[in-house]
Amino acid sequence: MADQNLSISQPTLVAAWNENLPFQLHQTDSFSVRGDAADSQALNIHVDTAGHTKYSFDFKCTYLDDRSVRVDLIDVEKDDESIDERTTIVQDLVEDYVRHIHECAQAVQSITHD
Repeated sequence: MADQNLSISQPTLVAAWNENLPFQLHQTDSFSVRGDAADSQALNIHVDTAGHTKYSFDFKCTYLDDRSVRVDLIDVEKDDESIDERTTIVQDLVEDYVRHIHECAQAVQSITHD
């Protein structure tokens, strides 16, 4: 798939994600979405899980075109310390959040797709 620049600005994209991502995540999770300073086609998404587990996840979401995104896990922490992301519990959570991020990308297609 060839890279294709989005026709909207990164700040507009960030605003759309901040508006739509709460509908995709668990109600008790908190998150932040920021534009990637090095890549205008990418967003940095930070998610803090609710409850006593205190996991946090950092993802990079890169637009491949106006409809498709690639989601990369950047870091996982528990109690503010980096942990091994290969455990079953963490992998299940990562899979869940990646799915939610893809769902949000679909939800904002009305502004990304010409």
